Amino acid sequence: PSLGRAMAGAVAAAGSAEQFQQLLQRPDRSLVVVHFMAPWAPQCAQMNEVMAALAREHSHVTFVQLEAEAVPEVSEKYGISSVPTFLFFKNSQKVDRLDGAHAPELTQKVQRHAAGTAPAPSSGDSAKEELHARLKKLINAAPCMLFMKGSPKEPRCGFSRQMVEILNKHGVAFSSFDIFSDEEVRQGLKTYSNWPTYPQLYVAGELIGGLDIIKELEASGELDTICPKAQKLEDRLKSLINKAPVMLFMKGSKQVAKCGFSKQIIEIMNNSGVDYETFDILEDEEVRQGLKSFSNWPTYPQLYVKGELVGGLDIVKELKESGELLPVLKGEN
Repeated sequence: PSLGRAMAGAVAAAGSAEQFQQLLQRPDRSLVVVHFMAPWAPQCAQMNEVMAALAREHSHVTFVQLEAEAVPEVSEKYGISSVPTFLFFKNSQKVDRLDGAHAPELTQKVQRHAAGTAPAPSSGDSAKEELHARLKKLINAAPCMLFMKGSPKEPRCGFSRQMVEILNKHGVAFSSFDIFSDEEVRQGLKTYSNWPTYPQLYVAGELIGGLDIIKELEASGELDTICPKAQKLEDRLKSLINKAPVMLFMKGSKQVAKCGFSKQIIEIMNNSGVDYETFDILEDEEVRQGLKSFSNWPTYPQLYVKGELVGGLDIVKELKESGELLPVLKGEN
């Protein structure tokens, strides 16, 4: 397809690295949005429709489809590892990135960057203030925040991987933010904290440093005093089991039981007239798996009285039939 086809409201296709470069350098259009896609992926087809709709709305933005596997040199240059991925360019420079089929986010980013193509002179300051407020909120999103490349399960650089390994080894409770997912944060945070590289670790909103500093703190034994500890799973399970005199671990909640057994046990409990609290194991995979080994009981629901396991639905039914349920729930035997 020739470049001439990239009319307003249409999505251009780049079949080669040269075409891609030419599209980036089009003098008449300030924002270029490139969809790295694969013809076999249904989510890409869906996002193409979203792009076509956006193209009709934003006639001064260039929208480009690029088959990621057909133009590997471009995909490699920009670290495209999955489809769909969207890159945003201004004056041939990459300014933003979006991984995955998120139509609302794509629309927002296009609106934001398209609006910024003719900036009012004062908007720079307010945009900067907005970014600062956003960075501050992110840094304080958890007592310990790690800004890294990728996620703790899939770090996308060696330094980030080592950082995650050290934090996990020391049982540190931390949340993370993937800087690849947001170009604005990635660039802005460098300036904000005056620290040019990633990963970056923050505790209580203060920058501790990068990997080298964390290694030094680990060597000196200070790391354990600085970072908040993840509660050990066993302690967490004990405190959950003892959270109320009668605790029911189930799928769903009192209001909405999410499996037949949980629903039956809730009915029995409600008829007993005894107060009890519930914990939804579907919301917490760690508790769900951990409690099975902790109590040596493979299924849910599980009922505890005063920190002791009573059993599952069958046992509760038997106790009810033999008239023993109430005394058991009241902890009388």
